[in-house]
Amino acid sequence: MNCFCGLNKDFDMCCGAIISGQKVALTAEELMRSRYSAYVQGDGKYLVFSAVQENRYEEDIALIEEFSNSVNWLKLDVIKITEDSVEFKAYYRDTNGIQVLHEKSTFIKEDGMWKYADGELYNTKIERNESYPCGSGKKFKKCCS
Repeated sequence: MNCFCGLNKDFDMCCGAIISGQKVALTAEELMRSRYSAYVQGDGKYLVFSAVQENRYEEDIALIEEFSNSVNWLKLDVIKITEDSVEFKAYYRDTNGIQVLHEKSTFIKEDGMWKYADGELYNTKIERNESYPCGSGKKFKKCCS
C-alpha cells in the first residue's frame, strides 16, 4: 500500500515506520508527513506524542481521533520546506464537501527528535482551476464540485 503522505513508498517503509517507532523522523518534513498519515489513520496517541512536551495533552487524543475519523482524508500537497518548517495543504471531505487545511507547521528538536511545535493556519479555499484532490486529474470546476 502506498503511503498516505503522497510519497511513492510503501506505508510500512515510510510514515508507518515512524508512527510505529521503528524509525525516527530525520527531518521536519518526515515528521509532518507522518503526522498527516496519523490523521488519516485517526491515531491521536501518535499526534499527541509527536508534539513538543509543553503541548501534549492526553485529553486531546479523543478529540483528535473523533475529528480524524469524521472526515475522509484525500490528499496532501507539500508547498514549501525549510529546515524547521513545512507549509502544506491537506484536503479532506466532510459533511460540507471538500475542505482544505492550509498550514505552515513549525518543528523543533526536543531530546534529539523532531517534534511539532505549532502551526500558522491560512484562510484558503480550493480555487476553481486547481487540480481536484480526488485524483481524477480534472480541474475543481469540472469534477466533483
